[in-house]
Amino acid sequence: MVSRSYSNLLDLASGEVPTFGRERKRLPRVATVAGVLSELDDENSNSAGSDAPSSIPQERMIIVGNQLPLRANRSLDSEGKWKWHFSWDEDSLLLQLKDGLGEDVEVVYVGCLKEEVDPTEQDDVAQTLLETFKCVPAFIPPELFSKFYHGFCKQHLWPLFHYMLPLSPDLGGRFNRSLWQAYVSVNKIFADKVMEVINPDDDFVWVHDYHLMVLPTFLRKRFNRVKLGFFLHSPFPSSEIYRTLPVRDELLRALLNADLIGFHTFDYARHFLSCCSRMLGLSYESKRGYIGLEYYGRNVSIKILPVGIHIGQLQSVLNLPETESKVAELCDRFRGQTVILGVDDMDIFKGLSLKLMAMEQLLIQHPDKRGEVVLVQIANPARGRGKDVQEVQAETKVMVRRINEKFGRSGYDPVVLIDHPLHLYERIAYYVIAECCLVTAVRDGMNLIPYEYVICRQGNDKLDQTMGLHPLPPKKSMLVVSEFIGCSPSLSGAIRVNPWNIDAVADAMDYALRVPEPEKQMRHEKHHRYVSTHDVAYWARSFLQDLERACQDHVRRRCWGIGFGLGFRVISVDPNFRRLSVEHIVSAYKRAKNRAILLDYDSTMMLPGSISTTHNPEAIAILNNLCRDPKNVIFVVSGKGRETLSEWFSSCEKLGIAAEHGYFVRLNRGADWETCVSMPDFDWKQIAEPVMKLYTETTDGSYIETKESALEWNYQYADPDFGSCQAKELLDHLESVLANEPVSVKSDPNIVEIKPQGVNKGLVAERLLEIMQEKQMLPDFVVCVGDDRSDEDMFEVIMTARSGPSLSPVAEVFPCTVGQKPSKAKYYLEDTCDILRMLQGLADASELADH
Repeated sequence: MVSRSYSNLLDLASGEVPTFGRERKRLPRVATVAGVLSELDDENSNSAGSDAPSSIPQERMIIVGNQLPLRANRSLDSEGKWKWHFSWDEDSLLLQLKDGLGEDVEVVYVGCLKEEVDPTEQDDVAQTLLETFKCVPAFIPPELFSKFYHGFCKQHLWPLFHYMLPLSPDLGGRFNRSLWQAYVSVNKIFADKVMEVINPDDDFVWVHDYHLMVLPTFLRKRFNRVKLGFFLHSPFPSSEIYRTLPVRDELLRALLNADLIGFHTFDYARHFLSCCSRMLGLSYESKRGYIGLEYYGRNVSIKILPVGIHIGQLQSVLNLPETESKVAELCDRFRGQTVILGVDDMDIFKGLSLKLMAMEQLLIQHPDKRGEVVLVQIANPARGRGKDVQEVQAETKVMVRRINEKFGRSGYDPVVLIDHPLHLYERIAYYVIAECCLVTAVRDGMNLIPYEYVICRQGNDKLDQTMGLHPLPPKKSMLVVSEFIGCSPSLSGAIRVNPWNIDAVADAMDYALRVPEPEKQMRHEKHHRYVSTHDVAYWARSFLQDLERACQDHVRRRCWGIGFGLGFRVISVDPNFRRLSVEHIVSAYKRAKNRAILLDYDSTMMLPGSISTTHNPEAIAILNNLCRDPKNVIFVVSGKGRETLSEWFSSCEKLGIAAEHGYFVRLNRGADWETCVSMPDFDWKQIAEPVMKLYTETTDGSYIETKESALEWNYQYADPDFGSCQAKELLDHLESVLANEPVSVKSDPNIVEIKPQGVNKGLVAERLLEIMQEKQMLPDFVVCVGDDRSDEDMFEVIMTARSGPSLSPVAEVFPCTVGQKPSKAKYYLEDTCDILRMLQGLADASELADH
C-alpha cells in the first residue's frame, strides 16, 4: 500500500482525504521562496519505503529544534549596507549535545532564527547558514509564528503539560482550532526543511521538545524507514490532565511514529505510557532493561535519562578573569552574610512567590538570621508573554519590597532581586559565593540550575584564593529542591521539599544552613560525582546509541503506510508476510485433492462490532457449503463451551468443532465429544475460584467466566492500570496456590486464565492432521485462519508439519492472521468481511467443481 502525503495542511488537521503520489522529487537544498509554506510535489512522491539512492556516505544526525543554536545581529558595513552576522550560541543545548555524538558524525541543524529576516534576504541567509554552519533555517511568517509559538505552544501545550487546566479563559485560554492548525502548519514547514537535506537511508533525525510533536508523522509519511528519535524536555502530565486536550490522540499517534521517545524521568514516561494505554489501548513491556510498546508491528522504544550540562563551558567561564573579579566584588558586598541563591525564569511555574514567602517565614521564626542571611533571586526574562507573566513580575516586586521594608536595615536587604539580564560569568559568580541553592518550582521539566551550582561550587584554585579559602579545601554545597522538578530524583543528597508547604521550605532553608561541614562536603561530593559523569555529552551519546539499537532492524522489515491525516501510521512486518490473494488460494484449492481447513471462530468469523452472543448466519451457511465437498475436512476452534457451540452449529452435520480452545473436540455432529488432554478431576477449581472472587470484588468492572475445563478472570471493563496491577497480583497468587496442580495459569490481554496443562489450539491442528491420516487423506492443501495470540499455536503446528509425514510433499499451506500485525502466519486478511469473502470463494469453487 502506498502511504499518503498531504499537500493541504488544513486537510491534514481536519482529516480530509487528499491526493496521493508515487515518486519522490529531489528538492533544492535551499528553498527559493522563503517564508512561504513550500508544498511537496505529491504527484511525484514515493512514501512506500526508503528507496532513494544514497548520495552522502558519512553518517549524519539531523537535529531539529524550534530554534537554531545561533546568535544573529545586523550591522552597517563599510558601504553603508545592512549585513547579517552569525555565530554559535554556546548556551544552546542543541549545540552542546554535539560533543556526545563523536567526531565521525556530521551534524545538521534545522530550526528557526530568533531574529526576523526580511523575505528579500532569506535566500542569501539560508545559503550562508547552510554552507557556514550546516544550519537549515525555517522561515516562518510572523503572524503564523505568533499563533504557533505564543498561541498553541505557550497558551495550550506548555500550561497543560505543567498541570494547568484551562478552567477559565484567564487560565491558559480555551482550545482554539486556528492555533492548532497553525501548529500543524509550522510542523509541516519543518518537515519540508528536513526533507531538503535528509538522506533517508543513512541519516538519523533527532526532534526536540513539544513545539514539534506532530513532526514525526510528516517525516514517517515520507520515509517509512526514517531513523527518528524524539526527546521531550518538558513534563508529560498524568492521563487525567492530558486527556482534556482535544487533539490528544493526534499528538500521541504522532509521537508513536518515532522510533525512540525520550523523557527526563520515569514519572513522565509512565504518564505517557498510561495515556497510550487508556486512550489508544496499547500496552508496553520491559525486556532486558528496555521499555517498548508495539505499535502496528513497529517497536517504539522509551528512553528515560535526564539531560546534563556542558561542564567544559562552565569551567572555562570559571577560569575567566572577569569571573574572578566578580567573585571578589560579591565577597566584599556580602561579607559576614550567608547567601542563599535562587535562579529562575519569570513565569508562573517557578514558585517565586512561594520562595519569598518561605524566606519571610524563615526570618519570622529565626530572628537571629536577620542581618545574616540574604536571598539573592536572579529572575531571568520570561520566555512567554501574557497577563500571567505580568502578574508574576508585579507580585514578586511587591513581596520583595515588603520583606525588605519589614526586615531590612541600613546596609542589609534580606532579599536581593536581580531582574535584568546577566552575563554568564556574573551568574556563575553568584553560584560560587552561595552557601545554598534554592529551587521551589511547582512544576519543571528538568531545571539544570542545581547541576550548574554544584559544578561552580567545585570552583578552582584561583577562586579559592579570591574567597580567602585554604589551599585545596574540601568543597561543599547544599541544595534545597522542589520534589516537582525533573532533576530532583537524580540529586539524592538534596533536601527535597514540597514548595507549597511554606513552613517546610523555611525549615529546610534553616537546616541547610545548620548542617555540619562534613555533611555538606559529603553531599557535595555525591552530587559532583553524578553531575560530572552525566553531562550533556553522556546524555547525547546514550540517546544516539539507543536510537541506533531501536532502528537496527529497519532494513529487514516490510512497511506499509496507512491512515488519514494525523492518524497516519506505518505497518511494519516481516518481509515474507503479505496479503492473502483470494485468486491465489482459490487456484490452489481447485488443484488440491485433500484439504484441511482450520478456522478460529470467536473474533475471526463473527461480524465486526459483535460481542459474540450469537452465531453468524452467513458464516454458518459458508461452512455448510464447504463441508459438502468430500475433499474437505473442516474444524472450527472457539473458546466457548461445547453446549453453546453445539447449539450454534446444530445445522452443520460434517463440521468438526473444538471447544474451550481445544480441550473438547467433536469430529462431526453425530460423534461424541472427546478430550485432547486427560484431566482426572477439577478439584483445583475449589482452590482457584475463591481467590478469583476476592479479586473480582476488589476490582470494579471485572468478572469471572466459568468453563468446564477452565476459569477465566476478565478485566477488560476495569480501569486499565488498576486491572493490570490486579492481574499481576492474581497471577502470582494463583501460581502459588496451584503450584502442585496439573494446570497452567496464563495472562493475556485483559484476562487471567487457568486451564489444564498442555491445552492450546495447536492440539486441534495436530488432531485434524491425525484424523486425515487415519482416513488416508494426506492433505495437499491447508488453510488456517486466526486473529489473536492463542491462534499462533495453530500456525506453528501447520508450518512445522510441512517437513513431516502428515502433509503431502507438494502441500500448499496458508496460515493467515486477521489484520496487519506481527505473527507466525505468512499471510493476512484485513477483517472478518475479508475472511468470509475468501471462504465464500472456496465454497464457490467447490460448487463449480460439482457442476
